[in-house]
Amino acid sequence: MIGKIFRLFQIIVFICICISVQSQDNSSKHVSDSIVIDSLKNSVIIYNYNQKKPEIDLSREQAVKFLRERYKPQNWNNVSDPLRKALGQLIFEASHPPYDSSEYFLKLYPYDSLSIPWQKFYIWEPLEKKIPVVSTETIKFPADSVAIADSNMFAVILDSLFAADTSTVDKIKDTLNKEPSGIKESLADLKTTLETKDTTVLVVIDTLNEVKSSRKGFPFKYFNYPYQSDSIRAAVNSLIKYLEDRDSTIINFTGSGNTATPVWLNSKAETMTRYWLRNEFNDSVTVWIGAPSRNTFDLYLEKGINLKRPIKQGVHSDARIEVQEVDKSKLLDVKKIIVKPKLWRTRAEASFTLNQTSLTNWVKGGKSSISSAIDVIGYADYNNKVLKVVSSNFARLRFGFITTDADGFVKNLDLFETNSKVNHKAFGKFDFSGIMLFKTQMAPGKNDGKMVSKFLNPATLTLGLGLDFKPNKTTSINFSPLSYKGTFVTDTVRVDQTDFGIAKDKKSLHEPGVSFLISNVYKPVKNVSMTNALQLFTNYINNPQNIDIDWEMNVAYSLNWFTDVRFNTHFIFDDDTKSVVYKDGKAVLDDNGAKKKTARIQFKEILGFSLVFRF
Repeated sequence: MIGKIFRLFQIIVFICICISVQSQDNSSKHVSDSIVIDSLKNSVIIYNYNQKKPEIDLSREQAVKFLRERYKPQNWNNVSDPLRKALGQLIFEASHPPYDSSEYFLKLYPYDSLSIPWQKFYIWEPLEKKIPVVSTETIKFPADSVAIADSNMFAVILDSLFAADTSTVDKIKDTLNKEPSGIKESLADLKTTLETKDTTVLVVIDTLNEVKSSRKGFPFKYFNYPYQSDSIRAAVNSLIKYLEDRDSTIINFTGSGNTATPVWLNSKAETMTRYWLRNEFNDSVTVWIGAPSRNTFDLYLEKGINLKRPIKQGVHSDARIEVQEVDKSKLLDVKKIIVKPKLWRTRAEASFTLNQTSLTNWVKGGKSSISSAIDVIGYADYNNKVLKVVSSNFARLRFGFITTDADGFVKNLDLFETNSKVNHKAFGKFDFSGIMLFKTQMAPGKNDGKMVSKFLNPATLTLGLGLDFKPNKTTSINFSPLSYKGTFVTDTVRVDQTDFGIAKDKKSLHEPGVSFLISNVYKPVKNVSMTNALQLFTNYINNPQNIDIDWEMNVAYSLNWFTDVRFNTHFIFDDDTKSVVYKDGKAVLDDNGAKKKTARIQFKEILGFSLVFRF
């Protein structure tokens, strides 16, 4: 019961605010608007649909405060909307100097597209209500009356509002007093009756706090009162006008002299500054400069100055210039030049080192010797930017020998290796990578008169798939969790394969594992370069804690374009490669009387002058 009473009270309150009355009795006739004024509209019971938009005038502080409320993220569908960004910049520029606004965007923005009809902010509901109506009988006129030209002038009055207006009835009675007596008698018979009629009206039952627009691309989440787009436009225009009036810039005019004439642009000071305009002969002309309005310069020449122009030179009709005609049609035959990218780049380098020592009656002892070494490296690099494929390949041959009176001709350096790597762009500085390493020697090698190696005996092949990381142009770090290392000895008659970890009844050793490669080129100074190459491998199955290490370092100091001083070190440790253990110059025997073998660190160091040829 209390809820019904509260709802009835709410309906009565809203009826007093905005009601549109529509009568269901269409048979009634009304007196002209000049005479009958609708009392419901006078009492603001019927809402005026043709409501005029109010004039909105905001100060700078009010406009900034209003736009800051609309700038909050919860009011927007998209916080990155261009209108929101422009409003934020406008608020900042209006609150903080200097000015760098989005004025152009805001002036051209179609604010009408933001409008939402005011009716959308109310919930309307039809309501049937009984309205008191005062009706009157029809005035009866004599049949023979001809004094009145239009008897319809006094039609039946059915509008209760008209009848309720006593002043209007008094005016009609005063008019009738001047008419024939027959009319007065009829008016005396006029009777009024009080009745009630059903009338349907639209009432506002609720006001919406959030109204959304159905237009696509509407930047705001909702509006909370009518004509909010007009308020936004008024606030924007107010701030733009404020910033335009405040903005000013000083411009300095300089010429051939050392003086500067300052002029305030957009200051609207309406002052003129005198400026002397000089030429190369130090002749001067007075010019007045001013800024009467925004973004405007005024230049006035000093009064009383006469300019004398030189006499115009005559025309010589017999002047001729030798011109060679060119057939422009031949330019159309130029063929399209197709540029093919260079995918492969190759280079090579060869260095030769020769050392000679000669001793005669040398008391301290020693041996005369001659040693030499040659190092040849060839590079072939492939780079396809379209397919994002990069490949680096090189092959290397190092061979050296030494000859002495006691041992004769013996090799002391022998290496043949190839290294290939194919990369495909993955992400960032990482590439998908595949590697292939192959190492062997060229000439037979002996130890204590016994052959221990020859061409392709042993030969080592390493394959791997993984990622390649390049933090810079001179460093590469390759990690291949899927790797394979194979060691091959095909001539097991002359070469003992067990020295390289291969079983006696086998000719090869296959190891699945992980490989890790690091290469780096470092130049501490201009003529010095240091190259490091580190290779690591571990077997997944057999002794994964024993890591094979192959580390080579080359340091080169360039004396001139063909001579280097080179220092080379090579460090190798392979758990499968074994050598005889010596003690006091004699081989150590095991329990079975055979020479004891074990895996040990291998190290080699070379220092010398080299002749280098690059091509």
